[in-house]
Amino acid sequence: MELYLDLHSQPCRSVFMFAKLLKIPFEFKLVDLSAGQQYSEDFGKTSMVRKVPVMKDGNFILTESVAILQYMAQKHPGPDHWYPADLQRRARVLEYLSWQHTNLRAHGSKVFLLKYFYPLMMDAEVPPEKMDAAMEDLKKSVDLLENFFLQNRPFIAGDKISVADLVAIVEIMQPVGSGIDVFEGRPKLSAWRDAVKKEVGEKLFAEAHDVLLDVSSSMAKVDKAYLALLKPQFQKVFT
Repeated sequence: MELYLDLHSQPCRSVFMFAKLLKIPFEFKLVDLSAGQQYSEDFGKTSMVRKVPVMKDGNFILTESVAILQYMAQKHPGPDHWYPADLQRRARVLEYLSWQHTNLRAHGSKVFLLKYFYPLMMDAEVPPEKMDAAMEDLKKSVDLLENFFLQNRPFIAGDKISVADLVAIVEIMQPVGSGIDVFEGRPKLSAWRDAVKKEVGEKLFAEAHDVLLDVSSSMAKVDKAYLALLKPQFQKVFT
């Protein structure tokens, strides 16, 4: 199996950790998003979608992180709690996976992009009202994660960790990479984070997130020509 990844990306981190946890042998194929490698001719031969993650299993190529996670869970079944056979527990997992794309993932990404890319793209500091609005959206998503998806359960699908928790933790860590402590004043959410880290293992959790938490170093290496190509698209989104 080949996995095309950049660990700055939340979906890539969840796929990376899950493959490691299931002990699936794979070759890590770095697609450096900061250099625009997803638009290279070589990567285009692998996936015309030009997004990561991408999984190549023999001649079978699959895009979209949720589909990849489900494929891995069913081809390489590990402990049942990751992707439960029980209909209702699996439905809880799928409920979160269906919600997260346009909510916690999107809102965490927006804060991250405003913090690191807005000044580069717009040649100006982020207007306070833009950051305030993004932070409010993020807060609403974090509130829902804590009060709806977790409630009083240790994990999203119940008393054991599932793939939904892997997806949630990488998404909530994205704004942490921007220097925003989303866990402050949230003891229940902090306890969930600590439980997820314990189940994943400190070493693997750090391996997946170190590049994010040292993002300032990564930003210094961003390809300026690539940024110039992205600037018109970025301006449409943030003006």
